[in-house]
Amino acid sequence: MSIFDIFKTLEQQNAPAVTGPPEFIIAGLGNIGERYRNTRHNAGFIMIDAFAEQIGAKFGRHQFKAQIAQGECNGKRVLLMKPDTLMNLSGQAVTEAMQFYQLPPERTIIIYDDINLDVGALRIRKKGSDGGHNGIKNIIYLSGADTFPRIRVGIGKKPHPDYDLADWVLSVFTPEEMQTLAETAKTVGEALPMMLDGKTDLAMNRCNAVKKKQPQKPAEEGAI
Repeated sequence: MSIFDIFKTLEQQNAPAVTGPPEFIIAGLGNIGERYRNTRHNAGFIMIDAFAEQIGAKFGRHQFKAQIAQGECNGKRVLLMKPDTLMNLSGQAVTEAMQFYQLPPERTIIIYDDINLDVGALRIRKKGSDGGHNGIKNIIYLSGADTFPRIRVGIGKKPHPDYDLADWVLSVFTPEEMQTLAETAKTVGEALPMMLDGKTDLAMNRCNAVKKKQPQKPAEEGAI
């Protein structure tokens, strides 16, 4: 650890606690538990963990059927969430927090995986359909709205058409792909402050379909 890292750690430890209700919710979708760690379906968890570290927020509390952390970004109070309902019931956690804090869908940002994008590529949108993603489908169903800003994180297409979809999304990222996602997390960390400032169009222009260098090795199956 360098002297700069030490100072940064001390600053985070001495930073005043965030007070007051959150102005935004940012939820990363995934499946809770060690068995799902670093699987493709957990790309949302990977991104939200990195963003929490970036703003000095720490997960540790459990509320709204989720692991939560509170922090501040660009002067905005944010509630970070990792639902522990399993992916298909993500809406239970997200809508419970929305209702408690009386936050509209437009102030609820969802980060999740997309098999139609190359590993690490991003697609930001202000609203839209579920696109076949069960976590988003449940959020739309329980909230009655599809106007959630969202960040889709590419996890790569199935190796071949006959490959079982469930096996693919529950397979583990290769080390090379994890390196790619580390770079993606930096881009997400640039996009989220813009979105919190109401500059989603700018975030879309700068970050959408950002091409990441793909690993040379083929993806390992490693299905759980």
